[in-house]
Amino acid sequence: MTDRKATHITWHDHTVTRLDREKLLGQSGALLWFTGLSASGKSTVANALTCRLHQMSKLTYVLDGDNIRHGLNKNLGFSPEDRKENIRRIAEVGRLFVDAGLITTTAFISPYREDRDAARALIGPERFIEIFVKASLDTCQQRDPKGLYEKAKRGEIKEFTGISAPYEEPLNPEIILDADQLTVEEEVEQVIRYLTEKKFIQPA
Repeated sequence: MTDRKATHITWHDHTVTRLDREKLLGQSGALLWFTGLSASGKSTVANALTCRLHQMSKLTYVLDGDNIRHGLNKNLGFSPEDRKENIRRIAEVGRLFVDAGLITTTAFISPYREDRDAARALIGPERFIEIFVKASLDTCQQRDPKGLYEKAKRGEIKEFTGISAPYEEPLNPEIILDADQLTVEEEVEQVIRYLTEKKFIQPA
């Protein structure tokens, strides 16, 4: 799906640059890539972080896995090939959002290191922040708001990450959130500290 079929196309640079937009917004564009098992809390902390940044007058957007599959990626399933294309498309969208100067968060299982590394390469390592929401399988199964783990164990859901499909933990993520120990508020504070230290945002 990654082969370019269109021909005679040219990339056009814009008069207003990313730096111009960042100066206007008072922030630096970045892609915060939350990864972890289903029910680890990725979407919860991504949304809580976005709310906190909004309160700090920062322009943000959340690209959520389920929401994206309702539209942009509704033609993709959960085979390894479809998962790869799912992440590729999200990385491309994320790159546009970062170029617009937004602090963009994603909440995807994104189980394969190769795909996350490809997203990092596309965005650029200086603006790609991999955040591993580390939660044990037991914790995820206890939370499991959709009952997906039980369905997967019964064979009703095929290729379910953590049960019948693999999850490759990040080797060197920028941030590790210990979801077994931290509250959502503490996880948000940890990310805010990182963004401040790396000067993506100014101290409140």
